Amino acid sequence: MSADLKAVVEQALRGVTNPRHGRDIVTSGMVRDIEVDAAGAVTFTFALSRDDPGSLARQARKAVEGVAGVSGVKMNVVDAADGPARRSAAPSAPPAPPTPEELPALGKVLAISSGKGGVGKSTVSANLAAALAKDGQRVGLMDADIYGPNIPRMFGIDAKPEVQGGKIQPLEAHGVKLMSLGFIVERDAPAIWRGPIIMKIVTQFLRDVAWGELDYLLVDLPPGTGDAQLSLTQLVRLHGAIIVTTPQEMAVGDSLRGAKMFERVGVGVIGVVENMSYFVCPDCHTRSDIFRAGGGSRLAAELGVPLLGQIPLQAGMADLADRGEPIVVSQPDSPAGVALRALAHTVAARTAGLLPSQPITTAPR
Repeated sequence: MSADLKAVVEQALRGVTNPRHGRDIVTSGMVRDIEVDAAGAVTFTFALSRDDPGSLARQARKAVEGVAGVSGVKMNVVDAADGPARRSAAPSAPPAPPTPEELPALGKVLAISSGKGGVGKSTVSANLAAALAKDGQRVGLMDADIYGPNIPRMFGIDAKPEVQGGKIQPLEAHGVKLMSLGFIVERDAPAIWRGPIIMKIVTQFLRDVAWGELDYLLVDLPPGTGDAQLSLTQLVRLHGAIIVTTPQEMAVGDSLRGAKMFERVGVGVIGVVENMSYFVCPDCHTRSDIFRAGGGSRLAAELGVPLLGQIPLQAGMADLADRGEPIVVSQPDSPAGVALRALAHTVAARTAGLLPSQPITTAPR
């Protein structure tokens, strides 16, 4: 049964053609190690090169899912350069990292980063973008958090971007141009990608999206100091990074390591945002420090940069995000809305006249 199903799965994959050279993905060696268990679960490796369209991986998955008798699909996307011949060859010196470009049409390119997940980095990114747009700025928001792309949900958009003239057309909401992997891949598709694929995605989002003329391009990065961060700093000359933390010491320590990574690659830290900083009682208007106070201030002092803002906890803010309503749009006069609008004014003032960082060509070890 599994052998017969394997043959049908392989035939279905042969129906997917790589437009780069016109051959199907099986004949061209992109599909490797197809396995089908007794329950109909299919696993295979998909080798994607930097020159191949990323949509091929989604087409391959859909082709297998459409085969009768298939109960599930697990696809491991790898870099095509890591083939058997390459693995058996003698190791060679790694290629030099690309030199980052200055892209004046994108305006101020700012990375929004955090040392750990769960600190509200994407919430800060979404509201900062929407607040800058409300102030009349031309704003783009690039969701580079490929492991957990939340920007589509926070802006209430669930659509596929069009391609016109070879350029991906960004979607738009609340005056912000948006691009996210969440617009392209299926919602439940796991992101099991290695560094070269991440570099390809970040490259496409920077160079193959019709951003137009912007005043600001905000880049919402995944937590930590991984491939997405390094890819971004190797591709474009950033004007600076904004570090998001919460007051707790654990979050501050992780954020410090993230900030030091930017310093290592020659990107200046503009400042620190302390999210979930305090809580304002809606009835008595008393301010309470729910978590340990002062973490953002301590981090800013250690880095020698300003504390850009303190954003309070607010009941219902998560529900607004789930409905695609940034709080600076739906409740601009609430404590969090006021704080986030003030953050946008501070960021605009701090980045006025700011030049892009000079690249450091040696990647950190």
